[in-house]
Amino acid sequence: MYAFEFKRPSTVAEAVEALGAEEAQALGGGQTLIPTLKQRLAAPALLVSLNGIDEIKGVRVEGGAVCVGGGTPHAVAAREAAASFPALAALAGNIGDPAVRNRGTVGGSLANNDPSADYPAAALATGATIVTNTREIAADDFFDGMFTTALAEGEIITEVRFPIPQAANYQKFEQPASRFALTGVFVAKYPDGVRVAVTGASGDGVFRWSEAEAALSSDFSAGAVSGLSVDADGMIADLHGSAAYRAHLVKVLTGRAVTAAG
Repeated sequence: MYAFEFKRPSTVAEAVEALGAEEAQALGGGQTLIPTLKQRLAAPALLVSLNGIDEIKGVRVEGGAVCVGGGTPHAVAAREAAASFPALAALAGNIGDPAVRNRGTVGGSLANNDPSADYPAAALATGATIVTNTREIAADDFFDGMFTTALAEGEIITEVRFPIPQAANYQKFEQPASRFALTGVFVAKYPDGVRVAVTGASGDGVFRWSEAEAALSSDFSAGAVSGLSVDADGMIADLHGSAAYRAHLVKVLTGRAVTAAG
C-alpha cells in the first residue's frame, strides 16, 4: 500500500466534508478497495471510513419497500429482510463468505458496480431507488457500465429502497473461488409486469432482459422463456466460461428463477 491519511466521521455531513479534500476516497466495507490498495492500483491521499455512521445502517419496511441503509453489512440485510423480502435476503446471505458478508456493505457494492456483483441485479430487477446525501436515483438511471455509476464525486449512498414484489427469486451460477456471479439472474413480479436483471454476463455490467420481461409479464412460467435466446455479443469471455456459455446461462437461470419464485 501507499501511505494515506484516515478519517472515521460519525455523521453523513462530516463524511461529505472530509470527502471534499483533494484525493479523498470513501471506504465502506473495504472488500474491493482494500485489495486494490494492496495491489497498489489506487493511491488515495485520504481514506474516509463510512463505518462509524449509524444513520446509514439498518433495515426497515416502509411504503411497500424494504429500505436498507447504505452502510448495512450484507449479513445484517440477509437477517433483517428475511421476513419481508426473502429473495433479497437470500441474495445477501450468499455473497462471498462470512467475513465478506459481515464487512461488505450494500452501498459499497452498488457504488462499486462490479460487473459480477449480486446487488446490482437486485436493484435493477426491483426498480429500486438509490438514495444519496443529495438526491434519489432510480436504478434504471444509476448503472452506467462496468465499475461506473451516476454517483458524483463525494456522493454517498445513504439508503436503498427495494419495492417488495409479489414474487421474486435470484439464481446465481457461482465462480467457486470468489462466489461472484459467473452469471446471475434476478426475477421480480409486480402487478404491472415482470422485471428481469442479469449480472455477471455482460462486459457492460448489469442489464435488463427486456424480451424475457415481456414474455413473463404475459405468462409467468419457465416455458415463457424457453423459446427465447440471448445474443452472445458483448458477453464476458474468460477462463471460466465463453460468451456463448454465459448467454445460455442467462436463459437457464431465468427459467429456474421463475420456477422457484412461482
